[in-house]
This record gives sequence, structure tokens and C-alpha cells, in this order.
Amino acid sequence: MNHPRIAVLALLAVAAAWGSTFFLTKDLLTRMDVADYLALRFLIASVVLIMVHPPAMARLSRLDRGRGVALGITYGVAQLVQTEGLRHTSASVSGFVTGMYVVFTPLLAAVILRHKIGRWAWIAVTLATIGLGVLSLRGLSLGTGELLTLASAGLYALHIIGLGAWSTPSNAFGLSSLQMIVITAVCAIGAVPGGFAVPDNGGDWVRVVYMALIAGALALIVQTWAQAHLTPTRAAIAMTMEPVFASAFAVLFGSDSVTGRLLIGGALVVSAMYLVELAPRRKFEAEVQHLAQ
Repeated sequence: MNHPRIAVLALLAVAAAWGSTFFLTKDLLTRMDVADYLALRFLIASVVLIMVHPPAMARLSRLDRGRGVALGITYGVAQLVQTEGLRHTSASVSGFVTGMYVVFTPLLAAVILRHKIGRWAWIAVTLATIGLGVLSLRGLSLGTGELLTLASAGLYALHIIGLGAWSTPSNAFGLSSLQMIVITAVCAIGAVPGGFAVPDNGGDWVRVVYMALIAGALALIVQTWAQAHLTPTRAAIAMTMEPVFASAFAVLFGSDSVTGRLLIGGALVVSAMYLVELAPRRKFEAEVQHLAQ
């Protein structure tokens, strides 16, 4: 069985799930505080993961538990920093700057894990970055919002590297459950200053539950499993399909229309994906080894 190829397809499904949330979230946040929404979303996901497979976390080793806490804190802080950055910049610029994790991932992996990043990986990263820029940018000034969002991109890159180094097929569910609990705690701390509120109508509850279960719990399980079979750079490039899917869903179900920018930017990101899959495999598989447990 070709586990790396299946893992890439799984990450594409995750990117599609994340992409489907943009137009839903944009509407929901007109009626709900950001921190309240994040805390509720991840709380629901945590409860469901624990109920589905209660022994999963108990079976984690002490080392895996420490790693799960570290990964959860990293992701939770990234969510809060990204959201705060979004208050000070446009959604399109935020999407581009957040997507810069595709650049930070190989850079940080090279520094932290001391592995050489191959030529094919850099070509794919460059294509994906240009594609993100074409999709998202309509001018870019470097202010508070952009700096905060750039920091969140670095944190997302660290999370991708950590999952790539520490996840295994056997610990994927337990590691996902523990991460989700920690992410909930981090987001809940962010919600404390303004008080906590929940949706006041059934439609908003349906949106929150969908994003908690499909784009939250299920997506994190799939990402954790997939990254047990992929290098961090290959995973990051696969996940840059998120804004492409977001644009497609906005066209299909929202008010957006097909534009030249959408077609060109999407084609560049998809080209990066194909390059990853068609390039000499050894160039990617040797990039970052999973750390011993």
C-alpha cells in the first residue's frame, strides 16, 4: 500500500474541509466573538474525540503526552494570534501571510532538525508561495496585523514540523485528542476577558458543530495520521490547497465569482502539488526523518 500517496490525498481532504469553513466562519463571526467561537468549536471536538475512543490518551507514553501538550499549545496560540492579526488586516492578506508556513516549514525544519532541503522542495515552495500571492494579495503593507499573522504562520510551521517528527499511525488518535483538549484550554483563556457566550439560534449551532467535528476533530486526526507518513515540507505544500478550496467554495456557495486571479493562483498551487508528487521521491523522503519514540 502506498501510504505516502494516501497521506497526501488525506491532507487534500483536510485542506478542503478547512477551506469550506471560510465563508461559514465569516458569517458566524458577525454574531459571535472570535475567542468564544474557537473555544466552543474545540470544546465540542474534544468531547467527541474522548467519547469515541476513551483509552486513546491513556495509552500515550509520558513522552508522547508532553509532545501532545506542546503541539496543542503551539496550535492554540497560533489560532489566537492569527485571529488577532485578522482584526488589523484584510482577510485576503491574512490568508496569504498565514500561507507563508509553506516557506517557514522547510526553513525551520532545516534549522531545527538539521536536514538539507532539496531543490525540488524549494521549487515547489516557490510555486506555492507565488500562487498564494496571486490568489490573495491586492497590496501588502507591513503593520501590526501582518506581523501578528506572520508570527502565526511560524507557529503553524512549528506544529507541522512537530507532527511530522512525533506522530505515528499508532499514536495518531491519542495525540489528536490530547492536542484538541490543550487547544480548547488555550482558546478558553483567550475568551475569559470578554466573558463566554454561545450561539443563540439553531443555524449557528449547526455551523459550529460542523466546523468542530469535520474541520476540527476529524481533520486533526487525519492530519496527525497523514504526517506520520510524510515529510513536513511535503505536508505543508499539500495544505496550501486550503485557500484554493476556500475560493472554490466561495464561488459555489457564496457570492464570489471566477476571476483570472483565482484561475492563475489556483493553477500555480496545484502545479506545486503535482511537482511534489512527480519529483524524484528520494529528494522528499530523505528530507526529514521521523524522530525515534
